[in-house]
Formats: sequence, structure tokens, C-alpha cells
Amino acid sequence: MKIGFAAFGALLLAGTACAQPAQPPAPPAAPPGPPPIPVCNPVAGQSVECRKPNAPDWTPAFAQQTRAPYTPSNIALNVEVLAEGFVSPWGFAMLPDGRFLVTEKAGTMRLVSGSTLSPPIEGLPPVTVQEISGLDDVVLDPAFASNHLIYWSYVENRPAGNVLAVARGRLVDGPAPRVEDVKVIYRQEPDLKSEHGNFGARLLFDKQGALFVTLGDLASDPLRPYIQQLDSGIGKIVRITTDGAPAPGGPFAGQPGARPELYALGFRNPLGLAFRPGTEELWEVDVGPFGGDELNKIEPGKNYGWPLINYGLEYSRKPVGEGPVKDGLTQPVYYWDPVISPSSLMFYSGDLFPQWKGNAFVTSLSQAHLARLVMDGDKVVGEERLLADRKERLRLIRQAPDGALYILTDGPKGKLLRVTPAG
Repeated sequence: MKIGFAAFGALLLAGTACAQPAQPPAPPAAPPGPPPIPVCNPVAGQSVECRKPNAPDWTPAFAQQTRAPYTPSNIALNVEVLAEGFVSPWGFAMLPDGRFLVTEKAGTMRLVSGSTLSPPIEGLPPVTVQEISGLDDVVLDPAFASNHLIYWSYVENRPAGNVLAVARGRLVDGPAPRVEDVKVIYRQEPDLKSEHGNFGARLLFDKQGALFVTLGDLASDPLRPYIQQLDSGIGKIVRITTDGAPAPGGPFAGQPGARPELYALGFRNPLGLAFRPGTEELWEVDVGPFGGDELNKIEPGKNYGWPLINYGLEYSRKPVGEGPVKDGLTQPVYYWDPVISPSSLMFYSGDLFPQWKGNAFVTSLSQAHLARLVMDGDKVVGEERLLADRKERLRLIRQAPDGALYILTDGPKGKLLRVTPAG
């Protein structure tokens, strides 16, 4: 068979083209990351917040309820990394000998001595990780020095769904630390299928030796009716004994159909709980939806409104319930819009920072700072945002006996920080 010159050339070109290596496909575009944290340069006396509110149509119920003026304390800080290498740490407790117990969301708890992390403490019950929660808070028994008991909160898988549980165990020290005599003392009820992960989970002992536990709303729209019902532990703060029984004198005890351990209701994701020094006042921070983070003064039997009222918006950008105010529902002392995602609360009472005595401190996750709130009675009259230059999500703050601040950072490379005055 004869092939003409033109046909031969065409075949040669075609073969040459086929011989070229195939170009690799373009790599997929990286998913968009979180929006950059805005850099605010507030002026003393003017609002500390530079972002526009998510719900500009809402009017505060009283003066100084939001956007407090920037009140700088002009204190240079020394920030020391005590320990690192934690994976999504959530809670910590300070032991009498200066060591720490630190929890990690995936289900591990470690003893920390200096910068050294122990192996995972053995003996913990199984933990279910659901979004922002898993193994959560840890506190010491008021008589820990003699009984070595610790209490921790965690997400437990139940027949119908995941709920918050509280367990107690005796800490056994040594090269391979463990907990013994473990008992689940309390469970959030009823066990319901949660779509997301608002579990609350903060633990706090009072002077009477009773244990406060915050219980989130489980972030599931079908479960919202349970938040306002007194026969459920959804969206509540409860007060129990060290055995998990309802603590005596509860505000709903004896009321037909009400759970006797309930202390207050109407919360979304209560992540911070603290007593105000020199008083018996219990305060709380609650994570809002699209705006509407709250600082609340907790009084027994009060209803704090979620999901009937809130100063933020639903993620659909619709109003929450009936808006921000309703008769019979307690207003927040202070709120943030847009959110800062408050993760813990502490009132300062030490001598290391005398200017800060009586101030409230709130750790921020999404905005990666430590909010210092200047209080005048029950009003916030000033706000300062510290440690923002570190750009680290802050999970938990506690005050040491010497007045230093200890802060746990969030994320896959978590750290335990110690904050003292510089110089």
C-alpha cells in the first residue's frame, strides 16, 4: 500500500502528538479558610469592637449592655509556654503540688510536670468525640488532698444519642498514672439524638461542696422544645452532690414534673462558669449563634431565654424566637455581637496584677484573644482584649494561688501558658 507524502506527514504529526506525556490535572483549589481576624485599633473611651454587628436592628435593653469602651490597663505581660504538644486540649486542673491535669478532646487525660507530659491516664470510660466536645472539663474534689478524687465531664454514646456525662474516680499517681473506682455519677437526660455538639460541660464546686454542671442544648433544632422544659436536662445548669444526687435546696425541688437538680435554664452552650470573689454570685458565659454571646449573672430558678430570645440571629439570618427581649426572661448583663466565641470565665482576685482585681476574664476561641472586662457592680464599663497578637484560640483560663494566669490554647498544637507581669 502506498501512502502519499501529505498523509504520511499527518500520521507522523499525529503520532508525535500521541507520544507527548499527558499533563497532570490541576490540583483542586484549597477550601476557603476562616476569615482573617480583623485588626482593631481602638481608642481609649471608644468601643473596643470595630466590626459591624450581625443584628444591627436590635437595641440593647439598657446602657452598657454591649460594646463597652476600650479601657487599656497598660500592663506589659510576660507569656511563658509551660508545656506543649497537646492535641485539642479542653480542660485542666491545678494539683496542690504544682502539677496539672490536662484533658484532650479525643479522650486522653495527662499529668503535666514542668514541660513533661505523662502517658495517657488509664481507666477512663469510653469517650465519644462530637465536634467541639469529647473529653472535656476536669476538677478536683474539695478534699482532694486526702481522697485523691477527680471529676470529669465527657460526651457519652447512649442508646438514642450522645449526651454529657460526669464521672468520678480516684487518681493513682506514678509512672503509669490511672484512675480507679470510676463511677458515672450524672448523665444529661433524656438521651436524644444530637445533630451537632453544644454540650456545655463546665464543672465548678461551690463552698458547700456541691458540683455545678453546665448542660448544652445539643445544637439540634428538633430538640429545642426540651430547653424550656423542666423535666429535661437540655440547655440547663444543674447542681448535684458528689454522688450525683440533686443537691438540697434546688429552686425547682418539689415542683411537679421538674428535675430537682435544675438550678437555671435557657442556655445554648454554657462554656464558662465562675464565682465572683467576695460574693456568692455565680456568673456564666454562653455561646450565641450568629451574634449574641452572653455574660450572665446566674440566679437560682431564673430563665435566661434561649431559644426564645437572643441578641444574635439564627445562622439563617432570621431573628431568634421573639427577638432580644421578652417579659419574664432574664437579660444578659453583657453581650457580644459579632461573637467572640467565649470558652471560659474567671474573676481575678490575686495580688500579682493589683489593677485587675475584680475584673472578669473571658477566653475567646474565634477571635483569639483574652477579654478583660472592667466591672462596676453588675455592669461592664470597660473592655480590653489581651494576647491578640499571638493569634491563638484560647480554651480555658484559671488563676493560680500566686496570682499568675494559666491559659490553655486550643487546637492540634495546644499549649499551656503562664502569664505574669513583665519585668
